[in-house]
Amino acid sequence: MAETDVFYCEPRERTGTGGARAARREGWIPGVLYGGGDNPVPIRLKHNEVQKAFLAGRLKSHLAKIDVPGEEGQQPVIARAVQVHPVKGMPIHVDMLRVDEKTRIDVEVPVRFLNEDQSPGLKKGGVLNVVRHAVAVYAPATAIPEIFEIDVTGLEVGDTIHVSAITLPDRVELVTKDRDYTIATIAAPSALKSAEDEAEAAEAAEDGEAAEGEEAATEGGEDAGGDKKED
Repeated sequence: MAETDVFYCEPRERTGTGGARAARREGWIPGVLYGGGDNPVPIRLKHNEVQKAFLAGRLKSHLAKIDVPGEEGQQPVIARAVQVHPVKGMPIHVDMLRVDEKTRIDVEVPVRFLNEDQSPGLKKGGVLNVVRHAVAVYAPATAIPEIFEIDVTGLEVGDTIHVSAITLPDRVELVTKDRDYTIATIAAPSALKSAEDEAEAAEAAEDGEAAEGEEAATEGGEDAGGDKKED
């Protein structure tokens, strides 16, 4: 079970670029709290709490709680818009959405592969080529799957894992339903690919030489027949 983060926040009196910069200088991260039938409220969040959740991979797509001064209890929220510094790579603005058991949202759930040591293809030197590290789903905000696990037992080189291999919990739906897209493949290692390519090239060359020989022999026979004179 993933840890549930609790974010303490305070109302932010100054808004706009100037207010956001002032909040950061004072060790806070600016944001907005919205949803739940209430008006949006500019807030500021504790930098260390946001950073901790972000580094642990829990800031987005994970249910959290927010502690609002003057309001009873902690409200369930989900970070829906996280602006990251282009150089430092850390959050500089976070919008929080109030949710309840009726709220449904689209989120990306990470994928984890199990039993790689039980895949004949991987044991032979194949490579697990992950095409999608997360799957977009439409789920209840209070029941978002933490992770999707896919068993690769028995898979050989050349096998493909499609999204249909994932068992979805109740009330959780794929965002993309019109195609069974690829999640991962068991690809041949580069050394094996090179050997196969060389073998195919050599075989193609031999076939070509054989075809040229046959063509030459046919042409020779036709020429010989054409030069023969009748008595």
